[in-house]
Amino acid sequence: MASIELKNLISKIPKEVSYVTKTLEKGGFEAYLVGGCVRDLIIDKKPKDWDITTNAKPEQIMGLFEKTIYENKFGTVIVCVPHLSAKVLASEGETQDEVVSPETISYEMVEVTPYRIEAKYSDFRHPDEVSFSTKLEDDLKRRDFTVNALALDSKGHLVDMFESIKDIENKVLRTVGKADDRFQEDALRMLRAIRFSVQLDFSVSHETIDSIFRNSDLIKNISLERIRDEFVKIINSPNPAIGVEMLQRLGLLKNIIPELEDGVGCEQSGEHIYDVWNHLLHALQHAADKDWSLEVRLAALFHDIGKPKSRREVSSGKKKYTFYGHEVISSKMSKKIMERLKFLKKEIELVDKLVRNHMFFSDTELITLSAVRRIITKVGSENIWSLMNVRECDRVGMKKKEAPYRLRKYFAMIEEALHDPISVGALKIDGEFMMKELGIKPGPRMGWILHALLEEVLDDATKNTKEHLSELVKSLNMLSDNELRILGERGKEKKEELEEKEVEKLHTKHGVR
Repeated sequence: MASIELKNLISKIPKEVSYVTKTLEKGGFEAYLVGGCVRDLIIDKKPKDWDITTNAKPEQIMGLFEKTIYENKFGTVIVCVPHLSAKVLASEGETQDEVVSPETISYEMVEVTPYRIEAKYSDFRHPDEVSFSTKLEDDLKRRDFTVNALALDSKGHLVDMFESIKDIENKVLRTVGKADDRFQEDALRMLRAIRFSVQLDFSVSHETIDSIFRNSDLIKNISLERIRDEFVKIINSPNPAIGVEMLQRLGLLKNIIPELEDGVGCEQSGEHIYDVWNHLLHALQHAADKDWSLEVRLAALFHDIGKPKSRREVSSGKKKYTFYGHEVISSKMSKKIMERLKFLKKEIELVDKLVRNHMFFSDTELITLSAVRRIITKVGSENIWSLMNVRECDRVGMKKKEAPYRLRKYFAMIEEALHDPISVGALKIDGEFMMKELGIKPGPRMGWILHALLEEVLDDATKNTKEHLSELVKSLNMLSDNELRILGERGKEKKEELEEKEVEKLHTKHGVR
């Protein structure tokens, strides 16, 4: 325990959570924080959920708290503790200065579960029956991994039955008891082992690795929704490429996304130094290193998944290949995979767009601003930078620089296409207003007047008011056609000059000409 500071753990626990454990203890029961929240406290990571185990039965737990939820057959009671509730603070010897309206109260949701003993798992996921115990030891023995089998009471006493602290110090994942038993009870634990490994940067013990390999086919008994949830956590971790590689190496990937395995050993030639499999892993890891969204990470992983199906040898024996249309095949495959794993419709649609269009930005010399505008329209202005992120992942997956001249040129062109042009649309009055309120007839004179107004506003933005512009229109309308045309054209020239300066700024920003 030398390298892990166990003091001050209690000070890191929210008072709402401490209230639950202390209330149980005052009611004459044992109460311990247990599982992942204790592990996270020890490694100085903020817990996402707070779980408490106790020798109290569900009805006894519910009797001690004002608001609870009990809707499952496993004994878990959710205690809803108001944040900064007057009752909670009073119990801690504090006072509250202001009354909180019931409508504005938010709750800390704390799961409280009686000590449990679980019987056989016929479906490799849920126990056939659950019985409650009076011993903490019985509850800790049913946990998945040693690092999740720690218990902490309100006084800071830590219960460590399985050398959990030692495993945390050594950053290693081991199962509680025999690995085969744990994975045959709940096959999802195999995915959880990989997930914890990449989230916490822990290694997996040899015994655990061997057991996952032996039992990998059991994952087929788990619902696709639960598999998806663990897969997403792996992808959203700091080390997703390692996670996906472990899935493949341990025989799990073939039961989840077998399509990815087709890329193993599929050479690409050309600029690619990796096979399709390793290219996709490098692309995925770059997305994680940049902390990009789940959709960008998935698109990076799937963007070339169709290459093995589209690969054609250019000339026999020379290992030169073409992959025409691979982006279309890849988008269809990624959509099918995500639908199979029950992803949300909006996630599927975005990944499909990113994969389908990832080849758009390919040649700086040929691409035009109008083509860039078309792709923005196709994927949506809100998604265009995600598409560029996928493109960057693709390049890095070829061991190329993140943002060479070509990518910087694309960035500048996108910003130029997204840039709102300087136009009469920025004026506080328009043609309709001039017709209805000022009696100006439609025609060339109206266009000249609008551009003359624009020049005025470009010189001094404070003049862009309905009142000032209305008076100016009345004066301008008294001029001859020739005088008004000269003013209008001068306004157009001013607008074009400023537009050129704005575009030049964008090019300078991205280091392109």
